[in-house]
Amino acid sequence: MEKVVNEAHRSKFQTLEQFYTSEDLLVFDIETTGFTAEHTALYLIGCAYYKNRQWNICQWFNQDGRSEADILEQFLSFAMNYKYVITYNGDGFDIPYITKKAKAYGMENTLAHMESIDIYKQIRFLKDVLHMENMKQKSVERFLGIHRLDKYSGGDLIKVYQEYVKLPVKTNKQLLLQHNYEDLEGLLDCTSMLAYCKFKAGCLLVRKMSVRQNRLLFSLELEYQLPKRLTIGLNDIIITGFQKEATINAPIYTEELKFFFDNYRDYYYLPAEDMAVHKSVASYVDKNYREPAKKETCYLRKKGYFISQIDDGILSGYKRDYEDKESFIELTDSFLQDLDLLHAYARHIIRLALS
Repeated sequence: MEKVVNEAHRSKFQTLEQFYTSEDLLVFDIETTGFTAEHTALYLIGCAYYKNRQWNICQWFNQDGRSEADILEQFLSFAMNYKYVITYNGDGFDIPYITKKAKAYGMENTLAHMESIDIYKQIRFLKDVLHMENMKQKSVERFLGIHRLDKYSGGDLIKVYQEYVKLPVKTNKQLLLQHNYEDLEGLLDCTSMLAYCKFKAGCLLVRKMSVRQNRLLFSLELEYQLPKRLTIGLNDIIITGFQKEATINAPIYTEELKFFFDNYRDYYYLPAEDMAVHKSVASYVDKNYREPAKKETCYLRKKGYFISQIDDGILSGYKRDYEDKESFIELTDSFLQDLDLLHAYARHIIRLALS
């Protein structure tokens, strides 16, 4: 067994301290000769950890093909000092693989006592939002503008490892260690993508509103820094964000809309006035001028200024027709002065846009 320790190169995307206490985190990645733990070998375990105000990378290498148990034991012992384990698709591969190997050797699986943070699972919803071909780690790295020296895939390196065990050549060892090292550095960088998850979760404040060319502009302050510029369209609403600032640009509609009541059986529809009134009031209207309201006719009409809320997520809104899915909020003084409602609207629109 060989143990190699190096410092990780610091990059602007290594912003894990935004989300967690760095000293609690263990970032890890494994290299194997296949996917099935029962029939393949574990030849390299790498982890990144924070110590002395610096991210460091430790690698345990099964250099002779016979040290699998040794590197596993060393890693599991090291891992017991941490609260969280961070991986990229580790819930699907790395952790189950380690779990099976630990069981086979009768070792305590210390990962079982840690909370798993699988970056892939948390950010995969961004594939369509960011127009990405896939959400593999290398694809996310390219999105962030990160360029590797390593040009190999894990599958490519299986043969390199097998050749190294037979004939230890330094350049092959460097290829194996470099690939795992860059996987870990890249994973540290990919954690910056969690800021989009926080954005979707509504970690923001409405700082200002203004009207520009018949559009209502929300200026937002974000709690977490977005690593790359984001622009999304949601119907005619435009959302942009970068670093710790974002905007919602919503068109203002000047028209007559309808507010539909839910309990239509309690209303009469007055065709001459094209409106619904409650039965307690309509009982005084001549029967010839009223009819039982239907879902489609149980409404009041209102002229005013409106913005779309897409659906009825914030308030029971106005619609153009009963069958329409799009719902609108009237821009009344009470709405525009209600900070809680404005925050609710901003969070609702961003959640829908990122879903």
